[in-house]
Amino acid sequence: MLYNTAAARGRVPSPARQELRHRLETLARLHRVPGAQLVLDTGSEVVSLHTGTADAGTGAPFTEETAVPLGSLTKPYTAALVLLLAEDGDLDPDDPVAEYVPELRDLPQLTIRQLLSHTGGLPTGPDSDAAARTTAAHYLSSVCTAQDALFAPGTDFSYSNAGYVAAGRLVESVTGMPWCEAMEALLLEPLGTVPAFLGSATVRPVAAGHALNTATGQVRPVRQNLAPLEAPAGALLASAEDLAAFGGALVGRTAALPPVVAKELRHAELAADPGALADGWGLGLALFRQDEKLWCGHDGNAQGTSCHLRVEPDTGTVVAFTGNAGAATALWRELADDLERIAGVRVPTVVEPADAGEPVALPDCAGSYANGGTRYRVASGPGGPPTLSVDGDVPIPLRCYPDLSFDLVDPGTGRRESGGRFHRDSRTGVIDRVQISGRTARRTGHA
Repeated sequence: MLYNTAAARGRVPSPARQELRHRLETLARLHRVPGAQLVLDTGSEVVSLHTGTADAGTGAPFTEETAVPLGSLTKPYTAALVLLLAEDGDLDPDDPVAEYVPELRDLPQLTIRQLLSHTGGLPTGPDSDAAARTTAAHYLSSVCTAQDALFAPGTDFSYSNAGYVAAGRLVESVTGMPWCEAMEALLLEPLGTVPAFLGSATVRPVAAGHALNTATGQVRPVRQNLAPLEAPAGALLASAEDLAAFGGALVGRTAALPPVVAKELRHAELAADPGALADGWGLGLALFRQDEKLWCGHDGNAQGTSCHLRVEPDTGTVVAFTGNAGAATALWRELADDLERIAGVRVPTVVEPADAGEPVALPDCAGSYANGGTRYRVASGPGGPPTLSVDGDVPIPLRCYPDLSFDLVDPGTGRRESGGRFHRDSRTGVIDRVQISGRTARRTGHA
């Protein structure tokens, strides 16, 4: 369907709309994704499409209003909420977080800016099952300690759910409201988004996440397991049209975000080098370079969902996608390629492996590393490349380069994906950290 968001943008039919609809439906079938939504907003025209079912168990249809669990795409909304409080004079992004969140008193130098940009050195935090058995106060005081810090605040990047649990506590401390109530009143309502949160009742239709049953070849609904205290990091549900409205606010198309807030969200933080996740990071937003343009956005995966937002501020182009299966990530990447061919919009999806020269053995990377409770093991294979295993899982071969970056190599196909990089201590020259898919782990032992 083609819809208006402003009279000045008109109802000019898009010649690409039918082909985009065909590709969305075809790819959804190919990847066994029950339902998906796509919005393409070029600034002068908006195309909104949806297909399939919201819940394979009930057969409920996927509509343009269906809200999908966003997972980590909640984080940019939480960051925007914090900056709206800053715009009102309630806080300063460079204030120490401990002024508002006493559970972080062990990290007195950690600022709100570093919290939102994942440059504070916080570990990622325990899994949702463990988080569900504790309180937010105990969670933060036990995870956000000087002993567990991965690096000095403001000197590196490590993606952290714990940081956004702290951001939610900050919102509650400043506003006196639960995070979800503050989110609804200060951001969702101005955006025109009907609120929906995991674990809460809502008046709008909601999509289930889905997993593939490999024995039967059928998809089945799955249960969301996010702990309530993790809500600021991943509890929001929204449609692609809702995501597009947020994207429009990021480029000044609506008044929901003041220009100074939108600019601050998009501003690249100097210490934020997220490696394989993106080309840079702002306050809550990933930054992607594509054809000499800087896009911003975020990706989110809940249980059995995959959601994506991309915004190009110079042209005002916004692309939003939701899918209710884990395989929707592959669907999104293929659909992004189709957008370039069909609509002339080249959307960044992943960081491609860089041409970093000939691979090297890098034997001194072998050893054990830790990020909170997650354990990583790098082993030097006899006569082969080093391998990486996470919490004892099957080792994955690494292709390492002289600049200490590495690719992950699929052992079956040989396909490479950007994996991350090792770090050498500037004083000793010894490898002391590894960043894997945006998360940094501190070295705890040598091979």
